[in-house]
Amino acid sequence: PTLVARLAAEFLGTFLLIFTVGCNVLSGNAVWGGVSIGCVLMVVIYALGGISGANFNPAVSVTLGICRSMGGPGLDWSTVAQYSAAQLAGGVSAAFGYTALFGKSVNLTPSPGFGWINACVAELAYTFMLCFVVLNVAAAKKNLQEKNRYYGLAIGFVIIAGAYGAGAVSGGCFNPAVAFSLDLSSAMLGFGYCIPYVAAELLGAALAALLFKVVRPGDYDRTPTAAAELVSEVIGTYMLILTVGLNVLAGSKAAAFSIAACLTSMIYALGDVSGAHFNPAVTLAIYASARCPDLPVGKALSYVGCQIAGAIAAAATYLFIYAGQSVPLGPVGESSWAQVAVAEVIFTFVLCYMVLCVAVSNRTKSPQMFGLVIGSCVTVGGCAIGSISGGSLNPAVSIGLSAADLHNGSNLVHALIYVMLELIGGLAAACTFQVTHAVDVAAMDKFSLAA
Repeated sequence: PTLVARLAAEFLGTFLLIFTVGCNVLSGNAVWGGVSIGCVLMVVIYALGGISGANFNPAVSVTLGICRSMGGPGLDWSTVAQYSAAQLAGGVSAAFGYTALFGKSVNLTPSPGFGWINACVAELAYTFMLCFVVLNVAAAKKNLQEKNRYYGLAIGFVIIAGAYGAGAVSGGCFNPAVAFSLDLSSAMLGFGYCIPYVAAELLGAALAALLFKVVRPGDYDRTPTAAAELVSEVIGTYMLILTVGLNVLAGSKAAAFSIAACLTSMIYALGDVSGAHFNPAVTLAIYASARCPDLPVGKALSYVGCQIAGAIAAAATYLFIYAGQSVPLGPVGESSWAQVAVAEVIFTFVLCYMVLCVAVSNRTKSPQMFGLVIGSCVTVGGCAIGSISGGSLNPAVSIGLSAADLHNGSNLVHALIYVMLELIGGLAAACTFQVTHAVDVAAMDKFSLAA
C-alpha cells in the first residue's frame, strides 16, 4: 500500500476508536462500554491490518520503533513519526466530533479518590500489556509462518481486560492519542493530565519492547533459553492477578469477562513461549497428564515458583494503586466451606480439562481457538460461582489475594484450603483426560510401532 493509504488507515482507525470511546463514556455505558471499545479496536484491526499494520496508537508505533532499533521486527522511526501524527489527527477529530454530537466533552482526570501517580501506574501496566500482546501476536517472526487469525481478538481483548479494573482508576486510555484528544477537547474543564498519562504510556511501550526481547530471543537471532519461559510465566500471571484485583476492588459489573479477556490475550501472546500456564493447577494437570515430556518435574516446579512470584508482584501493585485496600479470600456472603469446596474443585477442573483438551491433545487441539476457549472458562466459572467462592480457580490467584490482604488480617489457612481444592480440581482434570483422550496414547503407540 502507498504511504497515503497507510496514513489514511491509521487516521480512520484511530478516529473510529476514539469516537467510540467518547460515545460510550458520555452515554454512561458502565457495563458494556469496555466491550464496545475493545470490539471496535478488534474490527478495525481486522479491516485495516493488511494496509497499515493497524497501530491506531502512538505507544504501539513507538514500541515497534524500539524493537526495530534493537534489531528485531518493527517500524523505522520515520514511519513511527508519520503514523503517530496521523493517529493524533484522527483522535483529535474524533474528540471534537463526539463533543459536537453530545454537546459535552470527556474530561481527562483520575477517578475520584485517586491521584495522578495511581492513575499513571494503571496506564503504564495496561499500555504495557497492549503493546506486549501486539508484539507477540502480530509482529513476532513466528507469525510469518503461523499466519494466525486471532491477532485482532487478542489485541481487542486487552482493552476489555483493562477497561473495567484500571479504567476505574485512570479512565482507561492506554493510548497517547486517546489521552491527548480527550484532554484537548475538554480544555475548558482543565488541561494537563495528558502529560503524565502519555509519559506513563510511552514508558509502558518501552517496557513491552524490552520484555519482548527477553521472551523471544529468536526474533533477535539469539538462542532461546529457559529464562524466556520463566519470564513468560511471571508476566502472564502478573497481568492476570492484577486484573483480578483491580476488577474486584472497583466493584466491576463485568469482572469475570474482563479477567477472562486478560487470560485470553496473554495465552495468545505467550502460548508458544512457555505454554502459558499462569496457574499452578494447570501446570499440575499438564504434568500429571503425562502427555508433555518437555515438562519434567523440575521445570514444573520452576513454573509454579514464577507464577507465585508474578501473583505477589501483582498484589503489591494493586495494593499501591488502591492505597492499601485489598481483597479478602473466603466464602462469599452466607456460603459455606462445603459449597466453596464443590465450586472451586468443579470449575478449576473445567479450566484445567479444557487446557488439556484444546492445547495438549493431538486429537482435539485447537490451534486458533485455544486461547478463547481457555479464557472463556473464567467467564464460565466467575459468573457461575463468583457469589459462592469468588471464583479463584487458580492457586496463584488465591496466594496473591491472601498475600495482599495480610496487613488487613488475612487468614492464610483460607489460602491453603483454596490451593488444595484447586489442585484437586487440576488432578481430577488430568485423570479424566487420561480416560476421555486415551485415543491420543493409542495413536502415539501406533506411530511408534510403525516407525
